[in-house]
Parts: sequence; structure tokens; C-alpha cells
Amino acid sequence: MIHTDIGHIQFNVQKGNLPFYRDLATFLGWQAIYEEEAVLGVAGAHGVSLWFMGYAKEGVANDYDGPGMNHLGFSAASQADVDATVAYLAERGVASLFDTPRHRPEFAESEDRTYYQVMFETPDRILLEVVYTGPKQA
Repeated sequence: MIHTDIGHIQFNVQKGNLPFYRDLATFLGWQAIYEEEAVLGVAGAHGVSLWFMGYAKEGVANDYDGPGMNHLGFSAASQADVDATVAYLAERGVASLFDTPRHRPEFAESEDRTYYQVMFETPDRILLEVVYTGPKQA
């Protein structure tokens, strides 16, 4: 058996939405590693990178409930970081989905831990999550 890690993920997006992804990635603590007119690469911890390619076909809608990836989750260091993300999104007119932010006890490892999340869509209808998992915090 071999061992692998996630190296990168590519998202095809509308070119005009690249600033949304750059600003969100910066807010979430990722660094731009490559940027040109139709391509944005950002890097997080452990060498993982996300690539946003401004070459999405016109008239094709993403359906995260269809075959393919449902959503990408970003791990947050605290419940406060999730709440800060909610405020950041609200300032930009991005709605939280699925009655989030909220605790999801059904996903928590134990009663003294939590799974606290916000879910939202990007302008390209890519479903994202920012989630804190760990000890419950006041």
C-alpha cells in the first residue's frame, strides 16, 4: 500500500469571480502563490494548494447534490473563527446555508466536543464549509 496526501484541488470558475476567491482565501489564512488574469493558486498548510481556473464553460451550472464533490470544508481553529467567517460573508452579501452557523452534535466525537459549522455557496455555486471541531468553547 502506498501513502498519499491531497496535493491540490482545481476548481473551474468564472473569470470575473477570481477576486472573490482571492479575498476569501486571504481571509481564511491561505497565501496566493500564483496569480494571472484567469488563474489563481493559493496555498494552505502542509503544501496543499487550491487552484481557481477562470475557464468555466458558460451556461453549465454546478449541482453539488449530483455526482461529484459535494463540498470542501476548511478547518477553523475556534468557534470564534467560524463566527468571524459568518460576519465576513455577511458583509459581502453571501448568505449562510442550511441554518448555519450551528453546532452539529450528531457529528461531534463526544458530548464535550463540538462540530460547529457555517456552509455557503460561492458565486459559482461551489459549496464550502468552515468548521471547528474540538472541545466546546463558551
